Formats: sequence, structure tokens, C-alpha cells
Amino acid sequence: MNKNILNLSTTLVFALILSFLLPWWSVMLAAFLASLIFPLKGVATFFIPFMAIFGFWLAYTFMLSSSNDFTLASKIAVLLPLGGNPYALIAVTAAIGGLAAGIAGVFGQQCKALLKK
Repeated sequence: MNKNILNLSTTLVFALILSFLLPWWSVMLAAFLASLIFPLKGVATFFIPFMAIFGFWLAYTFMLSSSNDFTLASKIAVLLPLGGNPYALIAVTAAIGGLAAGIAGVFGQQCKALLKK
């Protein structure tokens, strides 16, 4: 199997399991651990964990927000410069999670390279 797919699926599985046990930063731990197990090369080191957690948080926040008819998301979107659009808030939330996971993935790859030496 391709290391990109293995890293993506491992990040998703770790994120799903750890999200039940830890706060929001568990996605960073998931990306870090997946990058230690399956190190990537080049820009994939950042973008594979980014896409995994972006998709995970996009689906998860949409599911949570749709259960209450986007009421809370609409109220929070008014506080931010999003024009009260709950879908924009969901996209921003997913992007922030993706950035955190991408940076943690790069850190995991760098730690793996350091441990090899």
C-alpha cells in the first residue's frame, strides 16, 4: 500500500479514537504518531495529515451542527467576521484543525529523522 494512504488512514483512525479521550489537540497527537509510524517525503509530510484532519473535522462539525439546525454555529459566526454564515465557520474550524495536524505531521517526520541518526 502507498505510504500516503497508510498515513492518511492511520491519522484518521488515531484521531477518531483519541477524540473520545482527549481535547481538541488530540488531532495533533494523531498526526504526530502517524508520521512517526509512516514517514512521508516532500510536501506530503504536511498535506496528508492536513487533509485527513480537515476532512475529519469538516464532517464532524457538520454532523454536530446539523443536529441543532446550525443554531450555535450561526451565533458564533456572528461574533467572527463571517457574516453569520455557519458553513464558513465550519470551513474555518476544519482549516484550523488541518493546520495544527499538518504542523504536527511535519514535527513527527522531523523527530523520526532525528531518531534515525
